Order: sequence, then structure tokens, then C-alpha cells
Amino acid sequence: MKTIAHIRESDKEIQTVEEHLLQVKQLAEEIGAKIGIRHITGLAGLLHDLGKYSEDFRNYIIEAVNNPDQPPKRGSVDHSTAGGKLLYDLFHDDSKSFKGLLSEIVGNAIISHHSYIQDYLTPDLESVYLRRVRDKDIPEFPEVIRTFFTKVMDKLEFNDYVNKAAKELGMLLNKSKESPFKQIMFITKYVFSALIDADRTNTRIFEENVEKREQKENHIDLFGLYYDRLMKKINSFQTSKDSSHPINRLRNKMSEQCDEFAERPSGIYTLSIPTGGGKTLASLRYALKHAMIHGKKRIIYIIPYTTIIEQNAEEVRNILQDCSNILEHHSNVIEDSKEDDEFQLGNEKKLKLAKDNWDSPIVFTTMVQFLNVFYAKGSRYIRRLHNLSDSIIIFDEVQKVPTHSISLFNNAVNFLEEVCHSSILLCTATQPALDYVEHELNIKPNAEIINNLDEVVDKFKRVQIIDKATDEAIDQTKLVRFILEKTQEVRSMLVILNTKPTVKALYNQLCDELDESIPIYHLSTSMCAAHRNDVLNAVRARLSRGEKVVCISTQLIEAGVDISFDCVIRSLAGLDSIAQAAGRCNRHGEHSIQNVYIIDYLEEKLNRLKEIRQGKDITKRILKDLKFSKTSHDILSKQVMQKYFKEYYTDFESDLDYSIPKLQKNMIELLMGPRKNSYFMEYKGKHGGYPPLYITQSYYTAAENYQVIKNMADSVIVPYKEGKELISELNGDLKIEELNNILRQVQHYTINLYEFEKEQLNKHGGIVSFFDGKILALKDGAYSEEYGLNTNNDSMLEEHIF
Repeated sequence: MKTIAHIRESDKEIQTVEEHLLQVKQLAEEIGAKIGIRHITGLAGLLHDLGKYSEDFRNYIIEAVNNPDQPPKRGSVDHSTAGGKLLYDLFHDDSKSFKGLLSEIVGNAIISHHSYIQDYLTPDLESVYLRRVRDKDIPEFPEVIRTFFTKVMDKLEFNDYVNKAAKELGMLLNKSKESPFKQIMFITKYVFSALIDADRTNTRIFEENVEKREQKENHIDLFGLYYDRLMKKINSFQTSKDSSHPINRLRNKMSEQCDEFAERPSGIYTLSIPTGGGKTLASLRYALKHAMIHGKKRIIYIIPYTTIIEQNAEEVRNILQDCSNILEHHSNVIEDSKEDDEFQLGNEKKLKLAKDNWDSPIVFTTMVQFLNVFYAKGSRYIRRLHNLSDSIIIFDEVQKVPTHSISLFNNAVNFLEEVCHSSILLCTATQPALDYVEHELNIKPNAEIINNLDEVVDKFKRVQIIDKATDEAIDQTKLVRFILEKTQEVRSMLVILNTKPTVKALYNQLCDELDESIPIYHLSTSMCAAHRNDVLNAVRARLSRGEKVVCISTQLIEAGVDISFDCVIRSLAGLDSIAQAAGRCNRHGEHSIQNVYIIDYLEEKLNRLKEIRQGKDITKRILKDLKFSKTSHDILSKQVMQKYFKEYYTDFESDLDYSIPKLQKNMIELLMGPRKNSYFMEYKGKHGGYPPLYITQSYYTAAENYQVIKNMADSVIVPYKEGKELISELNGDLKIEELNNILRQVQHYTINLYEFEKEQLNKHGGIVSFFDGKILALKDGAYSEEYGLNTNNDSMLEEHIF
């Protein structure tokens, strides 16, 4: 009788279990080979759907196809436990050759491939892993195993394959400088990533009825073409009329240093080009040349805010003359199910198979997405992890790593460099002291690319910081008066405040009091990327014509946005934010030294914004110290910035490991700490003995409690311009590729909601859902052409009245 893994929806063609297992094995091997664990990942692919050999599963899938309107209960047949159980039964007791540990790593990936990696020990002092592979009764298990050894791989070949996998695991752990628990966690997640992507990819190829796609892993020729095009652009700068300007000469010199540095071996390096120094093109020059010399698979830019993704990706596309191979990934608009079922039909299957896995040659994404890949729950995130290997990863504005995730970030980057053979570039004008904290980043000596950095910073000085914060705090009335005075002195002004409500309130008052001849613009993260980009383009157009303009913004404008004002007013915050704000003033040295004013703004409520509040306090102390100090250090000097970060990380020492108060543990303890920091000791107290496990960490619990931005709910598509059309298209009957294209396009038309914002929107009927609630969008009234998100869902009424 023909076995069944999948039945194609279009023509009811069957993919047999043995076809699926062997094809997924092959794909998983290709992924594992990148870091020397071909047989470990291949073993996961080989056994992941072993349970489909049961008669129960065969009846289940046939019934689901024959009765799509009343399919059998989802998950009523467990087919994902059998592979993990086989490994446990055969190899778990073998503690001498790494086979026991291998059985736990691969077994957990297998039993979890329709949800997320399970806890070895839970906070309730139980083992979900053991409950599945040791204690659960699996009907037909002996028959399933016999069929596997008959149709897929005989016992002798299988044992040889496991031996090779165990040898790979031993070699990887023995050569690592990191703690074994840390490496085991990352290896487990890599194996899980390989399995998820291989399984989804093979299922998609079968469902679309196409031959296996040609591998796109080797992009060396493409990178060579890109490098030639980039150098043509860079060389054109040398013949421009302002090429002799000191700033431009310095930019060119730093770009050349990046080119020379690219010949060095992969590692973790810093690129501390001052704001406005041409960091994007210089880092791309390094990346393309390093990729060609060292055979890297892709280049990934990790950026703190979606605002800069738009700008940088567009700049890179224009220079490289390629749109199809450069992926922008802002946010996820698909909400993962807690568990996805093997048998899915229609839109649900399309959503599952359309999720992107970052296999493009050049990827632009956010810090939120990067951290989610390693630590957040959901297969859509971790599927991308393996594509970070053999890559060049450029962290733009790296100082924006969230404080509570510093240790998690450092450990992930160390793994990528040591095990995954990736080269890491930390780009910013304000380098954080990531090698100062307990879980430090393994930055080697002489890691800075730019020579004589202090001299470079001095030559790039284009502003002076005016401290108006240490003597008094001002309210909105005084701030408006100060802005009105400055508009008489300068043509363009940027005001940056710490919270969205204060930005909106100040904008509204200035609209009433500012001369009508001076246009004023509002910017905040309540607006989607396309909306913010339109505002920035309008502002840039006025700036280029030398017209008067005022822009009121949250800090989103600080990190890397290529825009230059005559004057900047910055509400007191962390010193890195002040330095970045200063980079929006006289950015290209258009004028002589211009002023950046620091104010202490009374209207801001920072009670719940601990990082901003603490950064503000430290900066205020430093400002006072410098006021009465005899040293000549500039507030934005490397020495002062280093002092700031060391004080900042010292103040936040207990928060750097992502504390989870309700569990009285942190993420480091749950994921990679020694046994004494897991639930190992408590387990003995409850059960009278130590758990029969090599791994005792709580991967699922950690992921369930992790949010890069705490209290964030969902991403929603907004009805701004083309966003309206894309929302309406989601109502149609879409093919997988059509859905994939839409999901890429809506990146520009999404915003992230906090929990309280989502509650308000639901209260006022401002949200519409698609695909059974997996994709959310705002109704027209819940989005304003002026401010963006409107939780009251009455924007249409406001616009009609005013």
C-alpha cells in the first residue's frame, strides 16, 4: 500500500513518506554542512515525519481530503513524536559517545517541528521532552519502525549515520571556547531551524508541483558584479565638483580603509565612522569584497528602525542596479499559530508556506527581527536562523541594542562568529561598550577599521552642543517660545522629544502659533514606513530648496536618517541619542559650526521608560561634571561616550540578562546557564532524584516570555495609500507566490501595536482580520494622514470636521 506524507491540493497527487523523509534529509544536510553538522541536521530531516507510517495517520489525511468541510480534529493523530522516541529508545543511555546528548538535541527538534522547541524541564518541574519520547504510548510504533528500516534506511546504515552525527557533535563541542550549555542551546536551535526550513521548502516544492529550485547559495559572481557597480559610483565621487571638500576626502579615505580591511579573516569588527561619514557605502564596500574573497553566502544589514531600512535599501538598490535580489524585511504581518497541524488546506497552508526565510543575497531587516530569530517563540522566526551562517552581518547603529537583551545579543553574535563562520561589523559613531559587560562580546584587539579615530572625529566636528538642561527644566510654553525665537535665526529646525504624546502635543501647538509661511511636519512610529518616508521626502525637498521648515519627531529620526537641519533641539536623553541627534545637524558640513541645544523637558512622562530615564540621568551627571571639569574633553568624544556606556551598563547590570520576574529567573539561566541555574536542583526536591537528562534548560518557557519590545502585541497593515489596495487584495483567492509578494509589499505599510493600543482599537472597532485572524489590518478611521495610528477609529470624522 502506498504511504502518504502529503496529498497535493490541486490534483490530489500523493507524496510518499519515504520521498518526503529522504528529500527533507537532503535539504537539511545542505543546511547543516555550512557549520559542519551535516549528519545531525540530516538525522532530524530523516526522522521528523516517521509517525506518518502509521495506519492512523493514513486514515486521518485521507479523511481530511475527502471531507474538507468537516475534517478530523486537528492534531488528533500524533506523527511527530515517533522519530524522537526512536532516538531515545536506541541511544539515550549512551553517555560515552555523545549519542545520548545527540538523541536529546535532535529528538526535541523532531517532536517540536509543529510548534516550538519544548522544555527539557518546565517551571513546574516536569519534562515535556521526556513525557513525549519516554512516557507517551504511540500506537503502531513497532510497525512504524519496521516500515522505516525497510523503505528508507536499513539498521546498519542508520547506525552508521548516527555515529557520524555523534562524531560531529563531539567535535563541535570540544573545540568551542564557550560553555557547553551555551553551545548546546545554539546547536539545538540551528538544528531546529534547518529542519523547519527543509520541511517547509520540500512541502512547498511538492505543493507547487515544480522541480527542486536551483540552489542560490553561491552569490560570488553576483557580489563581484555588485562590487564593480559600487566602485563605479564611489569613483564618480572623485570627479564631482565638491570632491576636494575636506569631509569628502575623509569619507573616501575611510572607504578605502574598509576595502583594505576586507582582506582580513572573518571576525567581529567595529566601524566607528562619524555621523555623516558615508557608513552605508563604506560597510557595503567591505562586505562585498570580503564576500568575494572569503566565499560568504549573503550580506545582512540589521538596522534599529524601519525608517532607515527604506532609505538604505533604496540607496543600495539604486547603486547596485538590482531590485529582485535585495530583500527588505521590516516586520511579521503573519501571526503564528501556537501549533500548526500537518494537514492544512487553502489559505492556512498558503500562509505557512509563504513565510520568508532570508535566502536573498542581500537582506535589510531590524534588530527586533534579528533577536526574535534566536529567542522568540514561533517557527516563522527561527526558520531564518541558519541563513545567518556564512554571512556578513552588519549591525547599523549597534548602540540601539535593547538594554535588557545585551547579553542575549552578545551570545548570539559570538555563536555566529565562532561556529557559523560569519563576519560581524558593528557600525556606529557611538560604539557601546559591549565587551565591558559580564556576557561580553568577543571583540579581538585591533578590531577597529578606522585609523586614528580621535583625529577623524575632530575633523568631522560640525556642531557644538549647547547645554540648556542642567540649569533649568522647561515646559511646553517655554519650549514653544524658544522654537519661535530660533525660527527667526535659522532656516530649518529639528526638535526631537522622547515620547509620542509630547511630539503630537508640541506639533499641534506649533501649528497654531507658528507663522503660516513656515511648514511644520510630524514624525513618529505611529506612522507606517511609507508614510514616514513621504514626510521625510517632503522635508528634504524644502531643505534642498533652502526653504524654512520645522520638523517635530520622536527619536526614530536619529539613527542613520540622511537629513540635515541648521539647528537641532534635543530633549535630554542618553548620550548616544544626543550624539545621533547632533548627526542630523549640519550633517554634510554645509555651514560653519552649528548649534545643537539640549533641553530638560518637563512635559515628558518617563515613568515606564526606564532606559530613557536612566540614560537621561547619567547624561545630566556627565554634563554637570564637564561644566566644572578642567579637562578639555568634548561631550561627544570617544572617551566621554565610553564613560557613559560603562556607567549605563553598570546601572542596568541586573537587567542585561532579560529578567523574568514571575519566574525569578532570567533568559540566560533558562537557556544556557549551568544546571544549578536551571530547574535541575528543584527537580530533585520534588521527585527525589536528579532528572535523567543531559540537557535541563527551558527553551519553550524562555521563548514564551521573550519580547524585544515589551508589551508589544501585533503588526498591523494600515490603509495608507497603496496599503488600502493591498488590504483589499487579501480578500482574494491568492496563490502562494501571490500571497508572498503581497506580504513583502505590505512591509512598507505596517505598524506595531502595543497591547493597550490593540485593546483600544478593538474597543472602537478599528481592526479587521484576514486568514482566520492570522493577518490584521486597520480600518480607514483608525489611521490618520497626519499622525498615523488613531486608536479611537475616528480619523475620517476628524478630517471631515477640520
